[in-house]
Amino acid sequence: MSRFSKSVFVFALFSASTAAIAFDGYQGVGRQATPAEVKAWDIDVRPDFKGLPKGSGNVERGNELFEEKCASCHGSFGESNEVFTPLAGGTTKDDIKNGRVRGLSSGELPQRTTFTKVATISTVFDYIQRAMPWTAPKSLKPDEVYAILAYLLNLQEIVPADFVLSDKNIGDVQKLLPNRNGMTTDHGLWPGASAKKGGIGNGGVPDVKNVACMKNCKSTVQIGSTLPDYARTAHGELADQYRHFGPVRGTRTLEGDAAKPAAAANPNLELATKSGCMACHGVSNKIVGPGYEEVVTRYRGQTDAEARLIGKVKAGGQGAWGSVPMPPNGHLPDEDIKTLVKWILSGAK
Repeated sequence: MSRFSKSVFVFALFSASTAAIAFDGYQGVGRQATPAEVKAWDIDVRPDFKGLPKGSGNVERGNELFEEKCASCHGSFGESNEVFTPLAGGTTKDDIKNGRVRGLSSGELPQRTTFTKVATISTVFDYIQRAMPWTAPKSLKPDEVYAILAYLLNLQEIVPADFVLSDKNIGDVQKLLPNRNGMTTDHGLWPGASAKKGGIGNGGVPDVKNVACMKNCKSTVQIGSTLPDYARTAHGELADQYRHFGPVRGTRTLEGDAAKPAAAANPNLELATKSGCMACHGVSNKIVGPGYEEVVTRYRGQTDAEARLIGKVKAGGQGAWGSVPMPPNGHLPDEDIKTLVKWILSGAK
C-alpha cells in the first residue's frame, strides 16, 4: 500500500469512529479498530521525521547487528552485489558537501547504491524498521534500527566511528546526506507556491500539455503476458517459484502433470512457500539457491545429511553452492525446519 493510500485509510478509520451509523448499517461485520491497533499498524516515518520512534544506537553496536542480521545478504561492509544491489559506496566528500552525487549525472559510477540515490534519511530508517531483516521483517527494536543505520552512515563516511545516532540528531544527519538535493519538488505534482517566488514547487501547474484523443478507440483490449512462447520455459516451472509476497506470481509454464496446482495438495510444499523457501529455491531448478533435486543428489548416502542441513538452514552460510550467501532462518520453529529438511531429502515430492 502506498503512503498516500495508507494515509487515506487511516483517515477513513478515524472518520468512521465518529460516525457510528456507518457500523450500525452492517451489524456483525467487523468492528471499529482500536487506537492501539491503529498505532501498531501506523509505523511509517515521514521526511519531516513525524512518526520517528524515540531511541538511539551507536556505530559499534550497529556493526555487530549488521554482521548478525544483514551481512549474509548485503556483505560485511554493505558492498555485496550477490543477493541485492550494494548499500554503500559511490559517494565522495564533495557529494556530502554539495548534497548531490556527481557520479549519477557523470556516468562514472559502475553501479548505483542506496546512498548514491536516497535523498531522505527517514526513507532508510523506515525501510529497515519495516522490512528488514529479510527473513524476519519488523523484528528489530528502534535502538537496533538506529544502530544499524549509524553503521551504514559510518561506512559512507558521513558520521565518525564513535557516533551515536538518535531521534534527537537524525535531522542534523539529513543535512549531510550525499544526495539530499537530488529530489526536486519543482514539478506539477507538487502543490504550493511557485519556486520562482520563493516557495516550494511550481504551484501544481502541470508540466506537460496534452488533450484526450478519444478517437478510433479499440472496443476491447486484451491484457496478457508479452513473454514469447519460446521463452516461457526458460526458467523452468514458474509456479514452483511462487512467492507469497510482492508482485511476482507464479504461472504454469510446463505441460502435463506439472500443470496441476501442487501446493494445494502438498502441505510440505505449502509450508516451504509460506516460510519463504520457494523464493530462492525451485524443486527441480535453481533460482537464487540450488534446486532441491540438486541438494538431494549432493547429500545422497550421507548418514548425517539431515542434521547438517538443519544446521545450515538455521545458521545460513556461504560457499557450499557458490558465492551467493543463504540468510539464517533462526526465526522458523525447529519443528518446521526439521519437517522441511525431511521433505527436501525425500525428493521434495
